[in-house]
Amino acid sequence: MAKDSEPETSESLKTFGAVLKALRDEAGLTQEQFAPRVRYSATYVAKMEQGRRFPPKELIPRAEEVLGAPAARVLGAAYRTLTRKVGLASWFLRWAGIEEEAVSLLTYECAVIPGLLQPEPYIRAVFDRYLPHISEEQYEQQVVARLARQRLLKERPNTSFCFTIEQALLDRHFGGAEVTTALLDHLLEQQRRRNVEIQIMPLRQEDHSGFEGPMRLAETADHRWIGYVEAHDSSVLITEPKAVSAMLQRYGKLRSQALSPQDTTSLLERTRGAL
Repeated sequence: MAKDSEPETSESLKTFGAVLKALRDEAGLTQEQFAPRVRYSATYVAKMEQGRRFPPKELIPRAEEVLGAPAARVLGAAYRTLTRKVGLASWFLRWAGIEEEAVSLLTYECAVIPGLLQPEPYIRAVFDRYLPHISEEQYEQQVVARLARQRLLKERPNTSFCFTIEQALLDRHFGGAEVTTALLDHLLEQQRRRNVEIQIMPLRQEDHSGFEGPMRLAETADHRWIGYVEAHDSSVLITEPKAVSAMLQRYGKLRSQALSPQDTTSLLERTRGAL
């Protein structure tokens, strides 16, 4: 178990920012001139150029409209070098590496929406409330890291991602109405991915096997299973076969107790419509 929660720095993000700035300067545009043309604020562009904000995927095609195809190809190449591990706490890094190579990922969460499913407003709401308070630089690094990890859902279409989430996390309205709206829209969008399956555990469920708390399981490329649990800036990898088998049994039971993916989609749509 490790307890070092300092995030790592991002040289690749700083490099991307420098490339973006160089291409913008080459085009003879100030940040104030460039920003509205790519449909972002000047402040947002400035933070991307400083390496303090992860660039949205939409930036590349928008930049092509402004800077031209050759510049967009250079920017796209820089984008592909960005690492998912920037800003991740050291105690999480081992699991992050396993996560990137897994062929199946199973997640049960009852405390917070899983990081792979959090939209940016929800991520920021989480770190706004993080204690002890972190610096602005650490805050941005954490947001960057979480957004970067989410590229796994798109870049690993052959990996199966299964999430079982407590309904209470939707009804809590964590971060307020706008954050909850963004969350529900994002969950519905992710549910449409062929490799993503989201199931909601209803509020009333007498037969509930998740009382031991959150857990994650990963199937490796050689079809071994590894378990993972975390809490309060610490984590444990579980590799002992008997213990992992018990976690798999619990997760299988949880999936049978939760709403089906189809019923989950209906619940998300009803909850979204009621806001």
